[in-house]
Amino acid sequence: MIDLHTHSNASDGDLSPAALAAAAAEKGMRAFALTDHDTTAGLAEAERASVEHGLGFIPGVELEISPSFSVPPLAVSGEFHLLGLGIRPTGLLLETLRMLELERDRRNRLILEKIREAGIAADYSEIEAFAGTSARPLVGRPHFGAFLISRKIVKNQEQAFARYLGRGRPFYIPKKGLPFERAAALIHDSGGLAVLAHPMSLYVAWGRLPELLGRLKELGLDGIEAWHPTAKAGTCRRLEELGRGLGLYITAGSDFHGSARPDRKLGRTAGDAKIEDRFLEDIPQLAEIGQVH
Repeated sequence: MIDLHTHSNASDGDLSPAALAAAAAEKGMRAFALTDHDTTAGLAEAERASVEHGLGFIPGVELEISPSFSVPPLAVSGEFHLLGLGIRPTGLLLETLRMLELERDRRNRLILEKIREAGIAADYSEIEAFAGTSARPLVGRPHFGAFLISRKIVKNQEQAFARYLGRGRPFYIPKKGLPFERAAALIHDSGGLAVLAHPMSLYVAWGRLPELLGRLKELGLDGIEAWHPTAKAGTCRRLEELGRGLGLYITAGSDFHGSARPDRKLGRTAGDAKIEDRFLEDIPQLAEIGQVH
């Protein structure tokens, strides 16, 4: 069993990178990838812990792609996330991630303004407290959700996003992302593979998806995460067939975060199926990186 899409508290997950590795080992997993949002801060800790537990480790990242991305006449109206798998962060990638961190901070403070405008007293330090104890905690919407839960404004994260933080809701602020070509180039320059995360979140019609994926491949896409817990197993099989037909690598992940997303279980994907070794073995570049050392 493996997992090629997980998050730690270096971004918006619950577990520290070391605790995540320990949890993977406890489940008897062979290897996993850490793919935190717009940061590589947890990779060194996760890799050290993986060695201690006899796990294979694939260093990764999950990048936000600009919502304005389109390939005429194809437009992406949903969320567009790109996984970088097997990366070794370069100066250029780290510089870009720092820029995204500053943009994230700007967005967070605009969300805080909206919360205050709604008559809810809040200080940014209160939100940061839900993001961990690091010197520079990476704050995201789940931490605002935790704040709303603590104030008993909502009961859980699902309600927080459905009522306040999701797209089109009162506290939502769009997030700026990278142009796809730039993100893919940064991943390649860092020695990694560019993989489209949870393709169904693009909100692109099935009839237009092959053309879009084909164009993205021309621009640097290496693979698609055909198997993700937010999709039905039948949809995932269809995505896998489409991706293989286009000559793209196929990956599978849990998108594990912890208690914020209790429906996403480490090492499992759509239909609660175990993520099989084949998703790693079929990609020689990642299989080599993910060997136990």
